[in-house]
Amino acid sequence: MANHVIGLLLGMEDDWPAAFESLVRRANLRVRAGGDEHTFDVRRVEIEPFRLRADPTHDLVIDRLAWWYQLPREWLKKLAMLNEVYLLNDPFTFQSMEKHTAYCAMMRLGMNIPETWMLPTKVGPDNERFAETARRYNRLFDLDAIADRIGYPLFMKPFDGGGWVGVTQVDSRAQLHAAYDASGQRLMHLQQAVLDYDVFVRGLSIGPQTRIMRYRPERPQHDRYDTAQGFLDDDMNTEMVMTGRVINAFFRWEFNSCECIVKHGVASPIDFANACPDVSLTSLHAHFPWAITALVKWSIFCAATGRRMALDMDKRRYFEIADRPGLDPRERLEAYFALSEAYFETERFEAFCATELRHVDEVAFEYFTSPAFDELLVATVLATFRPHEHEHFVAHYRRLMAHWATDAAGGSAATG
Repeated sequence: MANHVIGLLLGMEDDWPAAFESLVRRANLRVRAGGDEHTFDVRRVEIEPFRLRADPTHDLVIDRLAWWYQLPREWLKKLAMLNEVYLLNDPFTFQSMEKHTAYCAMMRLGMNIPETWMLPTKVGPDNERFAETARRYNRLFDLDAIADRIGYPLFMKPFDGGGWVGVTQVDSRAQLHAAYDASGQRLMHLQQAVLDYDVFVRGLSIGPQTRIMRYRPERPQHDRYDTAQGFLDDDMNTEMVMTGRVINAFFRWEFNSCECIVKHGVASPIDFANACPDVSLTSLHAHFPWAITALVKWSIFCAATGRRMALDMDKRRYFEIADRPGLDPRERLEAYFALSEAYFETERFEAFCATELRHVDEVAFEYFTSPAFDELLVATVLATFRPHEHEHFVAHYRRLMAHWATDAAGGSAATG
């Protein structure tokens, strides 16, 4: 018998880790793979000095911290390089492939990325060489002319940013200069805005599993995700699934979200490099059971089957498809998607779930309708909202989870 330790590398999150731990414990998993029986423990990672040659105690680590905290990021790199521990996500690609590089790569694949320019920093770097280098080689430029060429409205946003930090909608020259002046030493993009769109879509992908959700960024955080499924026609829904999975397979990301704007039947990916995608209970509400169940399934599959994390990118196969003559955009996307299905071993994963994890959806339904989960829901609300809002939001989230339970009991795609 082989016992596998799944590590949770966390910051301040309590809701989804508690749900993940509870679901694994309640499922009492004993799965067969490779001629052996496998069991699983979940442990939260503690941060301390580490010896580079130390043997690992984890078989798989779900990382929610290293995108901003350097010490655990370097620990993850050591696990990947020396010990071949499976990581969700690969710290190398998220450090080197920030949003700017991701835009460039997906433009190379022919995706409909909005027109984007990179600007020099408003304030130069703190380096004694900069002043003379700038005097010699930095060309003066006309910021207004660049904005006019892109067209108003537009967005100014950090080239590597996340969580909407530093993002400004710019509707005039005055706003343009104010936003640029405020950017300081941050390297910024100017990007064409796609407004008056038909629908804003956020797809959460975990391995070869994707949840397509209608997202309303103008609303408060607790009200941005609609509960409804099936809001896209089948063709566009398929395109959204394929787009998110292709991006993830290309970059070797396995726990990521992809935002797309759909306007007049054309999808434009605008944000798809999210090292720490939103899986909080107070954001996802009715989508939360799907996310936690999918994360458990993918983690168990990777640990039990000995799936090896890919450290090399192998982009050339995608570029060969991009350069193949005679393919229309949908045919290219389908060809990329075939590569992504092979990378994620989708058929093998689905067969594994059908045999070794066939009871997990039932256990998940029992857990997410249990008093224990309701206690977690109440505790999360009390920790998230102000005291005078507690009663309102406890009732609000209980109502949404009851809606999920009704749909799940009726056989909708609530946990799979």
